Amino acid sequence: MRLRKAVSLIAVLSLVSGCSIFSPTPVPRGSLVEADDYDQLIPGSSTRADAIDLMGSPTTRGAFDDNTWIYISMTTYLRPANFPGIDKQQVVVLNFDNDGKLKTLRTLNRKDARPVSMISQVTPTPGTSINILQQILGNVGRYNPMQNLMGTGSATGQSQGLGNSNSGPGHFGSGNTL
Repeated sequence: MRLRKAVSLIAVLSLVSGCSIFSPTPVPRGSLVEADDYDQLIPGSSTRADAIDLMGSPTTRGAFDDNTWIYISMTTYLRPANFPGIDKQQVVVLNFDNDGKLKTLRTLNRKDARPVSMISQVTPTPGTSINILQQILGNVGRYNPMQNLMGTGSATGQSQGLGNSNSGPGHFGSGNTL
């Protein structure tokens, strides 16, 4: 009898787990642009003001061309212990001429995306390269507990003790001199 109840409970739980109540909640991101909005824009006659009235301000503009407006929207869902999954993605690109009239309108989706990978090269940076011994011994002799007690004072009220030369790292000085 108990085995039958346990099996029926597992069967009911597996059926209920497929219900929409347990599915991840979609999270809209970006400019929520509908097809009804950008279908009203007509190349050659619509203006920038028409685009703002229908779709709002763009998500971004072209890096080298201020006449290119880009609206990016996506719907994501949360995945446990992972990056969010992308359910739907859409990009609307509007190109205007110098007079502010719409030249072209393109829509892109996930199929038009291009994967981007990271380059594993290292960018060289100028500066001094110090070893572990220089790091350990770099501040030897710079700490003087009596420096604030032996200060002479100044017009600004700051104390300038004997060991206060301000020439080390963090004081915009020359750094380690080993």
